[in-house]
Amino acid sequence: MTIQRQQRPATQADVAREVGVSRTLVSFAFRGTSGVSDETRQAIFDAAKRLGYRHNAAAAALASKQRTAVGLYLLDLRNEVFSDVLNGVRLALPQARNRLILSVSRSIGGEDQGALDSLIEARVGIIIAATLLDPDERVRELAQMVPVVSVTRRVEGVDSVYPDDHAGARAAVEHLLGLGHTRIAHLAGPQFDGHTVRREAYEQIMRSAGLTPQTVAAGDFTHEAGERAAAELLAGPDRPTAVFTHNDQFALGVREAAYAMGLTIPGDLSLVGYDDSPTARLHGIDLTSVDLHAVELGKIAGSVALERLNDPGAPIADRCITPQLVVRRSTAPSAS
Repeated sequence: MTIQRQQRPATQADVAREVGVSRTLVSFAFRGTSGVSDETRQAIFDAAKRLGYRHNAAAAALASKQRTAVGLYLLDLRNEVFSDVLNGVRLALPQARNRLILSVSRSIGGEDQGALDSLIEARVGIIIAATLLDPDERVRELAQMVPVVSVTRRVEGVDSVYPDDHAGARAAVEHLLGLGHTRIAHLAGPQFDGHTVRREAYEQIMRSAGLTPQTVAAGDFTHEAGERAAAELLAGPDRPTAVFTHNDQFALGVREAAYAMGLTIPGDLSLVGYDDSPTARLHGIDLTSVDLHAVELGKIAGSVALERLNDPGAPIADRCITPQLVVRRSTAPSAS
């Protein structure tokens, strides 16, 4: 006797695979959201018909009336800046009204479509993106489909809450110049849209001082990448006497590489990070760092998200916070 198994109903994921697009785009097509081309929308509808997929418009309409949840899209909670942003967003949201749904990217640089899809499928009303969506145009495309608040990075045409990284980098470099350092290197991150300001500011200030910039770019934004790049930087014949890093994770990596080579901080090498993370403040590390006020950035981003939910037609928000240099024991006058 032959037993026939009942075929499961087709899903949006099946339609997405058939067309070669994301589940998010399929969802947008059926909801009539702008930002989906007519050609792509028709291809999605044709694939749905072939597969027998039926869109539950009534359920979607009901869910859309309840879209007060806020989605928070982060890069990596191991980076304490993102944890601080999360804490700030939580402080801004009234718990009784707005749920906060967290999605953490698995991708270093560029968007993680799966992480974005999970927020769309949860039918959030707005997404706070504190990650490395790349390039800026991709953020703007997403904002045409779901309102977006970009936090820690300014994106033209999108609600943005961010630090004045030029001012922060200037404070760091001028601090080292004031201590008499002339061989100041910069450990930069990958050069994505919105993440080059610190590097550009460093190079501009060095040239204005009549000095030659020495920039080394790490492969990603982790402690390990910083340590690898620093090992190469410090092994050169003209070793710098000071290093300014893109973030505190890099600074901790530089610290490890320096100690492995028998160098002392700040005796042989002055070190300035960026973020003023909780680790930077620990006794024994005492890292001089630029405080970008990550918790406050998160609080403001949460408030902007609520304003956008309440008034979709409000003017684009552009909120910039001035960072502050916090001097600790990792910097000292140049010995050379």
